[in-house]
Amino acid sequence: MLVGERMSRPAITVLPELPVPDALNLMHSEHIRRFPVVDKRGRLVGMVTEQDLLKASASNATTLSVWELGYLLNKITVSQVMAKDVVTVTEDTPIEEAARLMADKRISGLPVVREQKVVGIISESDLFKLLLEVFGARQPGIRVTVNAEDRPGVLLKLSQAINNIGGNIISVGTFLGETTGSTNILLKVANVDQDALQSVLTPLVIRIIDIRPTR
Repeated sequence: MLVGERMSRPAITVLPELPVPDALNLMHSEHIRRFPVVDKRGRLVGMVTEQDLLKASASNATTLSVWELGYLLNKITVSQVMAKDVVTVTEDTPIEEAARLMADKRISGLPVVREQKVVGIISESDLFKLLLEVFGARQPGIRVTVNAEDRPGVLLKLSQAINNIGGNIISVGTFLGETTGSTNILLKVANVDQDALQSVLTPLVIRIIDIRPTR
């Protein structure tokens, strides 16, 4: 799966000369937490977050009167508080690479660019929605996590055993095992009885870590 399939589009962008209070108001009205900043040609020049804007507002909260403070804040523009060194991705970036960049760089959203122009944005919210789909979180079934040997053919044997009792695998995920040479496998299975599922899987794995019905 690629970023272009999951990004939010069109991205709401702002110009560098927009005053900070106006940027905050727009951010709140659109219920978002970040803006790509573009020039008049639509080319990416920076990124500004709600935290950046709030910090700029708070740093100027002195003993000035309300009118003086409002006047001062309107003189501060997005260009003065935005990040200029922006990490970006393209539409054909693998979704897991975008997630890795966000985790490693500790950022919550990435502009998606095509020839320097912003065509969308991929955010933590987009990844959370994808995670729900990957694990079949909105579909009822039996959720089972097993610890199995990390070797070829294990997933095939598990799927065949589930098929033999009429089960339908909604989702599957593999994770680091508890010991070297093992792997943890998470399965979501529909159209099957929990006891029957546990019975056919037990001989094929090291142990069943967790099994439960979900809605």
